[in-house]
Amino acid sequence: MTEQSAIDAATRRLSLALDALDAAVERRVESDRGEVKLGDQLAALGTDRSRLAAELDAAAARSRRLETANREVARRLDTALDSIRSVLDGRE
Repeated sequence: MTEQSAIDAATRRLSLALDALDAAVERRVESDRGEVKLGDQLAALGTDRSRLAAELDAAAARSRRLETANREVARRLDTALDSIRSVLDGRE
């Protein structure tokens, strides 16, 4: 192998290595972009989770208030029915 052909071969290998390095850098940049996107999505999911947890807490509190109100209404209806029965029993 002549000195020129050795230099040409080394130049080709260097060029191929630089192309491979360029491709690896591009893959890394794309990978980093993907990580940033995933981080953004994770942050958005965390925000959504917090919002949904707050909404669930509010709905659970409302449900407890409605259950309490329902028990009170049922108690008052029972009292009213007893009063009506007493009045009807007194008329007979």
